[in-house]
Amino acid sequence: MADDEGKTEDPTPKRISDARNKGQVAKSQELNAVAVLFMGFWSIYIYRTELYEGLTTMMRLVFQESTRTNVSVENFHHYCIVGGIWMIKLLGPIMAILLVTGIVVNFLQVGWLFTTKPLVPDFTKLNPLSGIKNLFSMDKIVKLIKEVIKLTLITAVAAYTLKDQLTIYYSMTDQTAEAILIFIFSTIFDLGMRIAIALLFLAVADFIYEKYRYNKNMKMSKTEVKDERKQSEGDPEVKGKIKSLQREMAQRRMMSEVPKATVVVTNPTFIAIALRYELGVDKAPVVLAKGKRKTAETIREIAKANDIPIVEDKPLARGMYDLIEIGEEIPKEYFSAVAEILAYVYKLKGKAA
Repeated sequence: MADDEGKTEDPTPKRISDARNKGQVAKSQELNAVAVLFMGFWSIYIYRTELYEGLTTMMRLVFQESTRTNVSVENFHHYCIVGGIWMIKLLGPIMAILLVTGIVVNFLQVGWLFTTKPLVPDFTKLNPLSGIKNLFSMDKIVKLIKEVIKLTLITAVAAYTLKDQLTIYYSMTDQTAEAILIFIFSTIFDLGMRIAIALLFLAVADFIYEKYRYNKNMKMSKTEVKDERKQSEGDPEVKGKIKSLQREMAQRRMMSEVPKATVVVTNPTFIAIALRYELGVDKAPVVLAKGKRKTAETIREIAKANDIPIVEDKPLARGMYDLIEIGEEIPKEYFSAVAEILAYVYKLKGKAA
């Protein structure tokens, strides 16, 4: 019983599919954040000229208009709308890059997945006892360690990057505003890229851990595997009863065809095969019923009750039983042997062969 209850079995495809439908997948949020951070700074660097020109133009227009126009509620709304449209045009490409980056990284981690089940409220999470337990769970401890490592990395990279830049910044008091802005943008880009690269290693480690944690949580006990197999394939006892009923029904249908037979070929007691051949109707003799032991005995009894001739031919009975299924015509290699039997039957009935 101890082995049965232990989570030792790999998850079944059904369990993995059910978990995906619930939004339970192995995914690292750190990897998403690092990718977005990296692409964010990179896109800002690519569009740095457009950003600088757009922001300076907008600020120049704002200050010019503010000195020439009396600000009121009506024109304030107008300026807000115009400014908003301007910012969307200016930052739109960057936001589009970040959106595509987030989608691509998610797809690479978990594939295509769309589900609304994670949005459904789970009131069991409001249980105070469960909340207290979660505070001291291993997942929370690991998350705390990740946050501490992340903060340490960011602090170390920032200190290393800015220690030399501050001296340069203090010496730029006599520089133009444009030169100062360029320096600030360059420093921010350099700092952001270094932080992104440093956090990338943490993100990769986090992804590996999330994969491990997911696989561990998805493990199943032998009892769970058996129960799932019963649900998907059906209870073996019920399936056995259904198959038994199906066999009985097929047996009854087969036996109802025996009275239509022209002859029954036997082995003589172990095998019985009922054949039908009607001139002008059948192209070749057809097997209506076949069986062994008790079934063969039943076929013979029905044949006797309906005055159907019973002919013993051991090689023919064995050969046809293994080769021909019920409802099929006999193959050509048995035409000659069956024709002799039919001729004998027609002679008994006084019919012309």
